[in-house]
Amino acid sequence: MMQEKKDTANVFFVDVNQYQEVPVGTVLLDLVPKFQILFKSPIIAAKVDNEIKELKYVVSKDCKIKFIDMTQEDGMRIYRRSLIFVLIVATRMLFKEAVNVQHSLSKGLYCEVENRKLSEEDILLIRQKMQEIIEKDIPFRREKVTREEAVKLFESMGYLDKARTVKFSENDHVYIYYCGDFVDYFYGHMVPSTGYLKIFDLIRYQDGMVLLYPDKSNPFKLQEFVENKKLFAVYHEYKNWGKILKVTDVGELNQVIASGKIREFIRVSEALHEKKIAYIADEISKNPDIKVVLISGPSSSGKTTFAHRLAIQLRVNGKNPIYIGLDDYFYEDRVPLDENGKPDYESIEAIDIELFNTQLKDLISGKEVVLPKFDFINRKRTFQRKVKLEENDIIIIEGIHGLNSRLTPMIDDRNKFKIYVSALTHLNLDKHNRIQTTDYRILRRIVRDARTRGASAKRTISMWPSVRNGEEKNIFPYQEMADTMFNSALIYELAVLKKYAVPLLKTITKEDEEYSEAQRLLHFLSFILSVDDEREIPPQSIIREFIGGSCFYDF
Repeated sequence: MMQEKKDTANVFFVDVNQYQEVPVGTVLLDLVPKFQILFKSPIIAAKVDNEIKELKYVVSKDCKIKFIDMTQEDGMRIYRRSLIFVLIVATRMLFKEAVNVQHSLSKGLYCEVENRKLSEEDILLIRQKMQEIIEKDIPFRREKVTREEAVKLFESMGYLDKARTVKFSENDHVYIYYCGDFVDYFYGHMVPSTGYLKIFDLIRYQDGMVLLYPDKSNPFKLQEFVENKKLFAVYHEYKNWGKILKVTDVGELNQVIASGKIREFIRVSEALHEKKIAYIADEISKNPDIKVVLISGPSSSGKTTFAHRLAIQLRVNGKNPIYIGLDDYFYEDRVPLDENGKPDYESIEAIDIELFNTQLKDLISGKEVVLPKFDFINRKRTFQRKVKLEENDIIIIEGIHGLNSRLTPMIDDRNKFKIYVSALTHLNLDKHNRIQTTDYRILRRIVRDARTRGASAKRTISMWPSVRNGEEKNIFPYQEMADTMFNSALIYELAVLKKYAVPLLKTITKEDEEYSEAQRLLHFLSFILSVDDEREIPPQSIIREFIGGSCFYDF
């Protein structure tokens, strides 16, 4: 006997912690007015059974719904993506040229227009056209097409980068988006219409422009643009590496993998890393005053492997590196509390800065010191290791506070060399779909945590927001204080990480809060071919720190 079709769905609304009967066929957008009062900023999407849905989604069965506004990372990601589409449409309308969305910069995205060096007048015209599109409140329309149809469409439009990316996709169908008469592909969701995107700005920078958008901490206000000259230079160095390797997007990387040329590609990629590390070692060695090398960077940047490789290159130059661990200077019984009243072990206040500086100063002046060793189980410091700096000795210190001047106030700047390490990728899916630097790092960490700590992908994803908050407070504000930056991203690494990350991400089910993030990562990985033959990846490679087989570790 056929079951009688229900006219209503029993929906659990997470935001009010209660069930309500909702007519089948109800659009999420129609429910928003009832719940908007609970949110600080406009609701722009929702999670339905822990899967992100656009507000045009139709309720068809019993489910769990949690609305998303701009104070949430998912919401801000959707806002940014939608704003990028408006920028692309506005620029096409004005100049008929393609926009290349390149990388994050300060509190915005750096973009260029192909075959055009932008002027202030150009920026004004684009900004005005974007405002016109937003004021018209044009709906974003989504259409499901086959992979083959999408490839033909983008080839006919001259979007060869998109055609390449979609061609190698594991998905039989893709969703394309329309904004008026303009069509594009984005791997992710959109707000319902352009009228949601009122808060933005556009400023000229270098040959291109920076698209500014609000931060989730204050979604009604644009944050001030702060120029990051060194960071910008590193991104463009990586861009030039891509040109050397003839791979500027994921589609071109897939072509290398499919053609069987990945082994040579890996060798050249690794050689570029080695050349850069050798250059940094040369810069340090040329200056006899430098006695302390401070290495900092966010989680899963490969700082430890970088420190080992730098030490080798310094030895080549006749230097004798001595490693000192910043963690060994933790206070035994004095840990500051964070804003939630919990111990903040990442705070600089948790470190005995006075002892650290006194010992560094004594070492630089030629005295012998007994270094501490911190026992994390018993939370006790012991003093055992005697060290005295000889003529060619140099101290290497790796830690999140390395670039903060508060860490080494007693050490003369001429005796210090500061290095910022991060995976600053310039490799995107295509010219309009950026792969965030944080995506590289969270995939690295998921793979490493599962291998070395037995941690599930669910646990790593659940902890990631607190990791990111610590980086925002303790690392990113000081990155421009570095004497040099090292980009630890390898152009081929996502194709290697995929084999390890996908099975881990697939263990996260719809019952888990982390399901939507796992699906987002799986979605963009579905466009990347996997590299299974790892014989060409050398044991000293940065990526070995995460997948295993590193010559610097016992595990």
